[in-house]
Amino acid sequence: MSKDCGKLDEAGNTALHSDYPDKLNNIIHLFETLPEDERRETIVSYAENAKKQEPRKDEQFDLVDVRKDEECMDTVGVYLQVDENGKAHIRMTLGPEVQTLTRAMTAILCKGLEGCTPQEILDLPSDFVTRIVGAELVRIRSQTIYYVLTRIKGICKVYLDRQRMAEVA
Repeated sequence: MSKDCGKLDEAGNTALHSDYPDKLNNIIHLFETLPEDERRETIVSYAENAKKQEPRKDEQFDLVDVRKDEECMDTVGVYLQVDENGKAHIRMTLGPEVQTLTRAMTAILCKGLEGCTPQEILDLPSDFVTRIVGAELVRIRSQTIYYVLTRIKGICKVYLDRQRMAEVA
């Protein structure tokens, strides 16, 4: 029943005015157009495709943050590479105990934030989460839903702080 999330992303593609990056905006729009049962199916599809967001062999990263936090049942790794154009590329690894919704948000955020700058990621409001997963799931799983976004923003902040320190030195 796993769907190819690339096709799902394209299904949400529409010209919308938004404060969100285009790729993330397309995903948000897709979820907003789905009835609740299809929304949950699509969340499961993204969760099943989370492995595609893991680091690839021989990839080099500017920062790597692998740890187990109180907010998560298992170890989560966040890998950040910033290319010569200043665009961020995020990969993540998730342990086997990580919940379906957290896996889905990992895939959604890695895909939706691809090509943003670290500063754009830091500035991203978190209000889009309920637009994707729905208010009911946010109420039930609020900590784990925002966990992935917090970790991604955290690694971007460390990257930017290091860049500023290097410029001063």
